[in-house]
Amino acid sequence: MKIILATHNRDKEKELQKSLEGINVKICSLFDFSKIGEIDETGTTLLENSLLKARTVFDITGIPTIADDTGLEVDFLDGAPGVYSARYAGNNVSYQDNVNKLLFELDGVPNKKRTARFRTVITYIDKEEELWTEGHIDGIISETIIGDRGFGYDPIFFVPHIGKTFAELSSDEKNKISHRGIALQKLRKILINVLK
Repeated sequence: MKIILATHNRDKEKELQKSLEGINVKICSLFDFSKIGEIDETGTTLLENSLLKARTVFDITGIPTIADDTGLEVDFLDGAPGVYSARYAGNNVSYQDNVNKLLFELDGVPNKKRTARFRTVITYIDKEEELWTEGHIDGIISETIIGDRGFGYDPIFFVPHIGKTFAELSSDEKNKISHRGIALQKLRKILINVLK
C-alpha cells in the first residue's frame, strides 16, 4: 500500500515518516509528484486546512493521503498566530522571520502571560473514508531563542514539565510529547486498523 504525505515541508515530512516507521506501507511525499504545487490553505481552522490539503492530493492522485495543519496559539495574542503560524510574518518567509515577529509582539510581556499551546490536526483520506486526529501540548513562549534543533517555533516553545524548549530535544524526545507526535500516535493506531 502507498500513502502520500501532503506536504512540501521537508522537516514536517521527516517527522511524519519517522512516526509511521514499522507500518507496512510505502511512504511518498509531494516531492515525488512534481505536478502538485503549493496548496492554498484557505480554511479558518486547522481541521479545514488539513482536510483541504488531503482532499486535493487524493483527488489528483487517487492514492491514500495524509495531511496535517499545525498552529501555535498564544493566549496573550488571543490565539494568534493560529492557522497563520507558517506565514505569520508574511508569505515566503523563513522560520526565523516568524520567530522574530512573535518575540517582538511579546516584548515586555511577563512570563506568566506568555502561555501558549501547539495544536496539530492530521487527516487521512482514501476512497472509502476520511479520518482525523488531533494532538496538543501546552507551553510558554520564552523571551529568547534556546536550542538549535527542530524547526519553526521550536526554539521559543518552552515546555515547563520538561524544563526545555522543543529545540533542545532530540527528534525522538520531541516526537514522544509533541502535538504532532501525539496526533501521529493516534493516527498510527487508525492506520493499523485500516490496513487490516
